[in-house]
Amino acid sequence: MEFAEAATAFAEHLERVRRLSPATVRAYRSDLRDLAVDVGSASLEEVTLDTLRDWLWRATQRGDARSTLARRAAAVRSFFGWAQEQELITHDPSLRLVAPKRGRTLPTVASQDAMRTLLDAQRVGAAQGDPVALRDHAILELLYGAGIRVSELCGLDVDDLDLDRATARVLGKGAKERVVPFGIPARDAVQAYLTRGRPALALRASAASPALLLGARGGRIGSRAVYAFVADVLSPIVGAETVGPHALRHTAATHLLDGGADLRAVQEILGHASLGTTQIYTHVSSERLAATYRLAHPRA
Repeated sequence: MEFAEAATAFAEHLERVRRLSPATVRAYRSDLRDLAVDVGSASLEEVTLDTLRDWLWRATQRGDARSTLARRAAAVRSFFGWAQEQELITHDPSLRLVAPKRGRTLPTVASQDAMRTLLDAQRVGAAQGDPVALRDHAILELLYGAGIRVSELCGLDVDDLDLDRATARVLGKGAKERVVPFGIPARDAVQAYLTRGRPALALRASAASPALLLGARGGRIGSRAVYAFVADVLSPIVGAETVGPHALRHTAATHLLDGGADLRAVQEILGHASLGTTQIYTHVSSERLAATYRLAHPRA
């Protein structure tokens, strides 16, 4: 079987059987297509370890980030592991493929005072009654209040919310469902949007949508629209150019730990499969604590 044909079958396997997130499937498919250019019409059995090393080396020469190189290596290892399971190859050439280790970078986090200022400003703007302003206020309160991913936010339907309990049922990575709390301010913002904002936006659609958050044309809002809005209002307060909805998730997690939340409870709220993923926020909290100490303690 030719490499390109097998790569297409593998991408379908990731999507239908392993049910990985669309973003992961797109990334792996892109990586394998790039490798297919190097491989050409060669069969799977003709791909060697040297082929894969040369491919990664060229990516290094292009200046690809270490995280990108690590993902590329992971993509081909997963692909050839699958190919061997399917008996498409007798030997896995990726077993000895080594990519540079990812450098650990601490996530961008806004301070509690900055978030309070931002959300207060959004609340004042929403009080004027504009449907989009009401929706945008609800977006910020849910992202920060529940710590959910932007894909989970956009996937919410009206029926997924329990306003009496201030909880939301979200569908996370791997189609795993969980219930997350979102607090009273977020509940009030959502209630105001449902009462005065969503009905006006729904009138713009040709058909009714079950989606909680509606876009300019009355259909379900997309992640790109949410990203653009969040980046516009959040970037100035954190001093970073490339910041989006995930920064609010980072911020929520860090503030929970700053407030004394149990690490495993934060893991459950965020929907992390591994506790190790959540532990990076303990480093963020430690850095913030150390910075406060240096600024405030006379013997620092």
